[in-house]
Amino acid sequence: MSVDVYLNFNGNCREAVEFYAQAFNTEKPNMMTFGEAPPNPEYPLPEEAKDLIMHTRLNISGSNVMFSDVFPGMPFVEGNNVTLAVVTNNKEEIDSAFHILKEGGTIEMELQETFWSKYYGSLKDKFGIHWQFNLALEDCG
Repeated sequence: MSVDVYLNFNGNCREAVEFYAQAFNTEKPNMMTFGEAPPNPEYPLPEEAKDLIMHTRLNISGSNVMFSDVFPGMPFVEGNNVTLAVVTNNKEEIDSAFHILKEGGTIEMELQETFWSKYYGSLKDKFGIHWQFNLALEDCG
């Protein structure tokens, strides 16, 4: 299991990641845009979101740092744009931590299968810390 940092940006994620990749001399990262996600007819993708970064990551000195742009219209407060991401291949660890951390907090996304993960969920705990939980599988990025 690992706990990784997840940073959100307000439309300038690509620029930030390229800057950090240069600063830390990492490999050029793969970047997934919101426009590359499977379409959902119930939630049409606004034109201004198509080129924004949905997910990317860098390995900086042995630590995974993940990045994304916030979706247009979602709140963004510079300084509060950090999330801790629990990445493990143990579903029971996810269930246990999620159910404890949700007490007194706010569930942002219930644990569920998504197009990027067999098991994913997110919440804000009672102290205001944002957490993401992701079941790591061999074929997941």
